[in-house]
Amino acid sequence: MVGSVKMTIAALVSASMLVTPAMAKQAGGLQDLVGARGAGGETQLEMRGYTHIESHNEGGSKHSYWWNRDSKQCVHVVTWDGRYQSIENASKSDCNQGGGGGGDAGAAVAAVAGIALIAALASKKHHKKDKDYDQQGTGEFDRGYRDGLYNAPYHNYGRSDAYSDGYQAGVNERSSNLGHHYGGGGYAEVGQFMDLNGARASSADDAMRSRGFTNVDSFKSGNTAYSIWNRRASRQCVQMTVADGRVYDIRDIGTHPRCR
Repeated sequence: MVGSVKMTIAALVSASMLVTPAMAKQAGGLQDLVGARGAGGETQLEMRGYTHIESHNEGGSKHSYWWNRDSKQCVHVVTWDGRYQSIENASKSDCNQGGGGGGDAGAAVAAVAGIALIAALASKKHHKKDKDYDQQGTGEFDRGYRDGLYNAPYHNYGRSDAYSDGYQAGVNERSSNLGHHYGGGGYAEVGQFMDLNGARASSADDAMRSRGFTNVDSFKSGNTAYSIWNRRASRQCVQMTVADGRVYDIRDIGTHPRCR
């Protein structure tokens, strides 16, 4: 059984090499966005017909996938320190789009889908940070992960560390996938800020000002600094939390005495 699985994986990897060169190319017509700030780049991608599919964090960088329905093009964007570092072509499966056709093309798409499945399994293992849970612990981790990912209440009735770890991993994944969203709703135009999580404090301050926010209050507690940002046009009141020179939390708190 193990041998057949290894042979299947090897076959998928071999077949996927047929399409890898195309996937590794820089995405045409988008290279002017390399170096752009995250929110500005997202706005430009949307203006050019792209829709955000998903995002995840890996090794300090953010990886996002965008789909253009008109050109049937999927692109992979890598963001580091709040700016776009690269924009490359990706497979349709990376944007959750099924491939069509038959023959060699169909086989290539199937191979990529197989690799995507393997990558998904590897990603799940990555969330566990290589912790060696037993069968019960793995079940608790997976339950916690699902609860955190889908914003269910924390329910660690077994007082399990595995559940706690899984819940935090799910919350982190959900936050990453919703990095483009500012946290509120309605019809009014708003200032984006969620993409500044993890950015350097000085860069985040400049970005907030450029997006129409005004720093109306600030205070410190130990080595942690807090600042309140108000955007009157959209009635947003945002708290930014900074430690070790980086933003580790930023959210709309709704109201504050100095927000108008």
